[in-house]
Amino acid sequence: MKWLRLALGLAVLLFIGAALASGGSGTDSVRQHYLPDANALRTVSRFGGERIVTVSSLGDPDVVRPDPRWLAAARPLGAGAPRWARRMYSRSLLVLHALVDERSGAVIAGAREGWAYVWPRDAGAVAIALAAAGYRSEVRRIVSFLRGLDLGAAARFQADGTPVSGRAAQGDAAGWIAAAEKATGLHVDVPLQPWRDRADYQEGEPGDYLGNAIALLWADGPQRGHIGVSAARRREFGGFVTRRGLLRCEYDHDSGLDSAAAWAVRPFPYPSLYPLVRRSLLRLAAASGRFGIVPSEDWDGGDDPWTAPTAWTAWSLAALGERSAALRLMAELRRAATFTGMLPERVDARTGIPTSTTPLAWSHAFAILAIRRLWPRTASNSPPAR
Repeated sequence: MKWLRLALGLAVLLFIGAALASGGSGTDSVRQHYLPDANALRTVSRFGGERIVTVSSLGDPDVVRPDPRWLAAARPLGAGAPRWARRMYSRSLLVLHALVDERSGAVIAGAREGWAYVWPRDAGAVAIALAAAGYRSEVRRIVSFLRGLDLGAAARFQADGTPVSGRAAQGDAAGWIAAAEKATGLHVDVPLQPWRDRADYQEGEPGDYLGNAIALLWADGPQRGHIGVSAARRREFGGFVTRRGLLRCEYDHDSGLDSAAAWAVRPFPYPSLYPLVRRSLLRLAAASGRFGIVPSEDWDGGDDPWTAPTAWTAWSLAALGERSAALRLMAELRRAATFTGMLPERVDARTGIPTSTTPLAWSHAFAILAIRRLWPRTASNSPPAR
């Protein structure tokens, strides 16, 4: 399968690792090796004498090698970016390059059975990150692919755009595609889908969720010229507002704060909501562990932190001027990375050992965006013109 050949490109990245490693937790050494004979990506993790080995078959042994010229074309970070941030930035770009089909623009979420599909929100975030890094042609291909999907048919899609059964359409897809279109300068023209009574990024039961409201109301609001008054825009979120911040479920005060509140700063800016978003994110960040945060306060999936919410929270806190909180989350994200700089979907809260798909495109996309926000390339730190 083409997906599997693309995924094997990630194996090559692992050999670049020792020199470019993003500096894992230090106490645990997580090393990944490509085993040509077994056609497998093997993750060997050690922590305090414990040894865990997991093997995921990747099938076809053909390897797609990353082109160093492609990486050299990326927009550089600002002069003050530390070495670890530059390594994470470069490694994350290479991961996205390996997970994007260069011809069709399809983006797989991760090189693993069950994840080798296109989720519009994941692919939209990848497009936004690549646009920020200067890869305009790649982004246009991704957006072109996304525009051809039947968003009401399913939550995920095959590489040819065919819906994958088993998970119903989710309420944020059109918003993420609209944000990707805007990031690359294209006209925003996405057929909208309902955000109410749909599953959200946590992919549980249908409901009226904050993340879906943020994405869809943005796509159907200022982007289409419907509502431009901030006060009117804020009233639409009245059912999510509490003194503590923004709830995950509309009018459900037991649902807790949701890290998706960050999306109302980036990539779906609602300036009238910034004070509430700041309050929400600082509370969630204050409760973070050594390796990041869980998606929301009422999260019922255990204590393991998730790298994508950790990175997107850092991105938006940086945009709000909360630099110290953003840097602390990025330090936690750095600890959650493997020895070779891969970001798992989630890691063990105690050990930092990956407990799910590694690497995850979504997580690397938000890492790129957070790093670029923290260390932007500006006129003042650009080299003099020749």
